[in-house]
Amino acid sequence: MNALLRGRVSLTVKYRAVIFDLDGVLCHTDKYHYLAWKQIADRLGIYFDEQINNRLRGVSRMESLNIILEKYTGPLLSNEDKERLASEKNETYRKLLMQMSPKDLGPNVLSTLERLRKGGLKLAIGSSSKNAPLILERLGLKHYFDAVSDGNNIQYSKPHPQVFLMAAEYLGLKPQDCLVVEDAKAGIRAAAAAGMDSAAMGDAAGYELATYSLKDIAELPELVGA
Repeated sequence: MNALLRGRVSLTVKYRAVIFDLDGVLCHTDKYHYLAWKQIADRLGIYFDEQINNRLRGVSRMESLNIILEKYTGPLLSNEDKERLASEKNETYRKLLMQMSPKDLGPNVLSTLERLRKGGLKLAIGSSSKNAPLILERLGLKHYFDAVSDGNNIQYSKPHPQVFLMAAEYLGLKPQDCLVVEDAKAGIRAAAAAGMDSAAMGDAAGYELATYSLKDIAELPELVGA
């Protein structure tokens, strides 16, 4: 077993479902977010770089805008102005997403999903993004998932647990039956708040609230006994 066990959970636990965050776990759209937000920031005269862009991972569009506006020194923006800017960013981002294809999948993603399904696991998406359906379509992944919970059906973004609780509800399962796979600390906190175990990857690997840490998504089937 290569996965690092954290906390009280036994490796003999058999989960009934795996709920995946989308961006950063199954694919990477950071470059598209960055380009779309930078277009807005440049026009407003706000300094914006990839380090600031990393702070936007796992949070909602409006929360992301508010982070960018921390460095804004121009005229006061109304709520309507902010809504317009957020919508403009999303339109640019969606146009950029049309460049995506299955080649943008992370390494070992397809083989991992196939092995999990063959092992009898239900699979779901738990993403704060309202563009999750479009991304799944562009990646050719729609048919792998039994449920999709995303920014279109939730009121609260991570670290609130709503997106994961909704995914479990759509699957017809209890939270404790589900394992969340996340690469953001906000997502790990959301899983903990939902009463779900979590497997942390990337930037979240080693986070103290995570149940497991994964070096590679390919370790997941062994972890869940698939």
